[in-house]
Amino acid sequence: MSSGAHGVPEGGREPRRGAGPAAEDGACDDPAAAASTEHGATSPTSTAAASTTGAGPADGPATTGRSGLAAVVGEDFSVAEALGGPRGIAEVALPTIVFVAVISLVQDLRTAVYASIGVAAVFVVVRLLGRSSPSQALSGFVGVAVCALVASRTGEARNFFVLGLLTNVVYAAVYVVSTLRTPGVTLRLGRGRRVRVPEGPWPVLGLALGLLTDERLSWKQDPRRVRVYVQVTWVWISVFVLRLLVQGPLYLTDQVAALGTARVVMGFPFFGLAAYVTWVLVRRVPRAGAPEAARGEDAAEADDARSGAGGVQRPDRTA
Repeated sequence: MSSGAHGVPEGGREPRRGAGPAAEDGACDDPAAAASTEHGATSPTSTAAASTTGAGPADGPATTGRSGLAAVVGEDFSVAEALGGPRGIAEVALPTIVFVAVISLVQDLRTAVYASIGVAAVFVVVRLLGRSSPSQALSGFVGVAVCALVASRTGEARNFFVLGLLTNVVYAAVYVVSTLRTPGVTLRLGRGRRVRVPEGPWPVLGLALGLLTDERLSWKQDPRRVRVYVQVTWVWISVFVLRLLVQGPLYLTDQVAALGTARVVMGFPFFGLAAYVTWVLVRRVPRAGAPEAARGEDAAEADDARSGAGGVQRPDRTA
């Protein structure tokens, strides 16, 4: 599915390429991982960083180079690109699917662990042989290895998913706190230097997308922009909470097969839906710092077109 808004990206500038924060579940947890790599942040926040080539929920080869959170700042939106393409989805989802399948069939934790790590390693090798960036595959391999280590050390297959659950807990808490109104504070840095930190909220999505769109922190001066960033931050909070509500009970009751299935189902699909809703909401509000003059020229050109249609010529503004 692909949606598009025709014309120049909001604000008149091409958004930065790269994955955004999107990782939702954490290492080994969410197929939606991303920029920070699914295995890492994404939450949208994911803040972070992602690879400049576009590591997002699944850093796969995207035609425009926009995957993860970076996909929501473009003039159009593609779910496939946001998820990183088929290869990116496979790199994140298959190790988990293999783990669940093996543990269900042979009931042997060690075999399941080796199988999932083996699949992740194959993806790394394929990337290297194809001379493409192995960053996403490597991050996936590390995430799977850590999850496998936890499961092996505890002797419980369900703990293959525990880091993902804890990551969702942390993300949900941090995102909620970031939307709260907080008083401004002045920080003393020594030698008489002081830095004034404006009052909150400081929504995580605002911080992440501000980097991707070059708004930086200018959106803090625009109440409408602040409001929409708070709204989309709550969209992602809903994703984290829903995952916990469904997967938490499955973990506590040791239903490994159902837990693994839920993680895959609530990974990419939920990430794609949340990214799309984020795109729809954010593009409704003009980007902070967008030149008013540019918007004025657009309106003037529209007036010219209407006047020209009526046979009336307007003076050339560039003269």
